[in-house]
Amino acid sequence: MKKIWLIGLLSLLLILSACGGGETENENTGNESDDDTQTEETSSDSETRMYESENGEIEVPADPERVVVLSSFAGNVLALDTNIVGVDAWSKGNPLFEEDLADAEELSDESLEKIIELDPDLIIGLANTKNTDKLNEIAPTVTYTYGKLDYLEQHVEIGKLLNKEEEAQQWVDEFKEKAGEAGTEIKNEIGEDATVTVFEEFDKQLYVFGDNWARGTEILYQEMELKMPEKVKEMALEDGFYAISPEVLSDYAGDYMIFSKSDGADSSFQETETYKNIPAVENDQVFEADAEAFYFNDPISLEHQLSFFQEKFLNE
Repeated sequence: MKKIWLIGLLSLLLILSACGGGETENENTGNESDDDTQTEETSSDSETRMYESENGEIEVPADPERVVVLSSFAGNVLALDTNIVGVDAWSKGNPLFEEDLADAEELSDESLEKIIELDPDLIIGLANTKNTDKLNEIAPTVTYTYGKLDYLEQHVEIGKLLNKEEEAQQWVDEFKEKAGEAGTEIKNEIGEDATVTVFEEFDKQLYVFGDNWARGTEILYQEMELKMPEKVKEMALEDGFYAISPEVLSDYAGDYMIFSKSDGADSSFQETETYKNIPAVENDQVFEADAEAFYFNDPISLEHQLSFFQEKFLNE
């Protein structure tokens, strides 16, 4: 009996020893796993960077590859060769972006499920974008207050966000030079004192625009330094736009007029005698532009608008 008891005790000790060895092995394996995790975290950290947004520092991808844009900045992102997987309806409708956004999903700040499915690594919106707290749970979300930065500063700022500030600044410098030279040529052609009005029909209402509300206004008034009619300056310069009725358009009409016109807009006012008697109309100095391509002031849209003005004013 004693022999049997000793044999049993030895067997139990061997089993416990084996278990102890297994625990040690597991502990070692666990340490190696921790090392791997730390390595992965370090690698992950190297793939992100801190960006100083309007709302404070936020960790963003060093090189974003799947961006959702819920605002008017799609052209800025595309101009910096960054992939967009989801975009707002206004940008989706810009004919200048049609090819680049062919595969991008049309969505809004309410399309949370769609955005989750797109698996973005960065989301860009405006300060009034809804659901930013929920969007931040999907991917780092950066918003901008429209007009807080001027249109060129805004492009450089988006360049900073995308880690492409140098490319953004280079485009700005080259564009300012081109637009300035074009402005000099245009003023030589139409006269230093010639005035230009930008107007648009939207939802059965006419609007005239100041110098910072897209539609080519930044190019005409800021870069080319063309003159704005006094009435437009008085009513539209501060807010960026001003609503008027077709009957008083003549009071805001410059020597030249840029009509940002949509296909489906009600342009029946153009058939009235009031409109036809405007000097710019009589002199065939109203240039009609595609509104969908003039809504924006990103590099792609601006290059198109600059070419449009050179063609119309200089007959190029």
